[in-house]
Amino acid sequence: MTLPTSVSPKEESKSGAMSSRSKRRRIRSASRADAIAPYAYIAPFFIIFGIFGLFPTIFTFYVALFDWNPIGGQTFIGFDNFTQLYGDPRFWNALRNTFSMWILSTVPQLTFALFLAQLLNNIRLKFANFFRMSMLIPYITSVVATTIVFASLFGREYGLINFFLGIFGVGNIDFTANTLASHILVATMVMWRWFGYNTLIYLAALQAIPKDVYEAAAIDGAGGFKQFFFVTIPSLRPVIIFTVIVSTIGGLQIFTEPLLLSSPGLTGGAGRQFQTLTLFLYEQGFGNFEFGYGSAIGVVLFLLIVVFSIINFFLSRRIASDD
Repeated sequence: MTLPTSVSPKEESKSGAMSSRSKRRRIRSASRADAIAPYAYIAPFFIIFGIFGLFPTIFTFYVALFDWNPIGGQTFIGFDNFTQLYGDPRFWNALRNTFSMWILSTVPQLTFALFLAQLLNNIRLKFANFFRMSMLIPYITSVVATTIVFASLFGREYGLINFFLGIFGVGNIDFTANTLASHILVATMVMWRWFGYNTLIYLAALQAIPKDVYEAAAIDGAGGFKQFFFVTIPSLRPVIIFTVIVSTIGGLQIFTEPLLLSSPGLTGGAGRQFQTLTLFLYEQGFGNFEFGYGSAIGVVLFLLIVVFSIINFFLSRRIASDD
């Protein structure tokens, strides 16, 4: 017969202390893992961004300080590329063209998207889901296909647009040769591609507005138009500012549409009438192999985008403080 072995109070206290230390160690290890986990989850994004985003940006600033030819040598020239850029009429022409196309595309695009979103938000609209889904068709359509179709529509001799203008006595317009007409053509293609995307953003924001606000406005005697201008638009202010800034950044980077229209050249027409900043950058960097000068254009474009991003930050903070 085996008698149970008694444990002394000292040994029991020692065992309890060891168990307590082990438990605290596990708790510290678990808390450390919980603290590290969020950084581990987002680390892949920052690694990819550092390789494909941050490094190319820093390297662009570096190359802009050189007379850099990929075939020849590289000579440090400081800010001479920026000085040359300031006195280059081609740069100012491309800058004017870019801002002109941005205004012609952004203002009508966002205005039309806002009213279309209001229409699609109507609960009495039949086949609403079908029309909402169709808003994505321009966005997923190939830019090349879009350019071919619009080039045909705006063609000088047999284009549908010139046909309708001829009904009102307007002569045939060569949209790719005229400065303003070419800007309208490019802006129309940009509007076609992005208005559906912005419509869905506005539609999502509209559906987040409480119905009680509209009911209270209706009780106060506000009709449909007053509700739209005094309830809907103020409620959408942050979203409107977001779409304006994103459209502005996208407008400053217009590239594919003028590139395809000016094919096979890179000048945006014989008189550079629709050459944008990005197309001018591509011409200098990959057409003339002046990587330093092209990088200087990229730096200026980057700074313009940063300025508009800062404007977005201050406008958003001001709206948030007003609310």
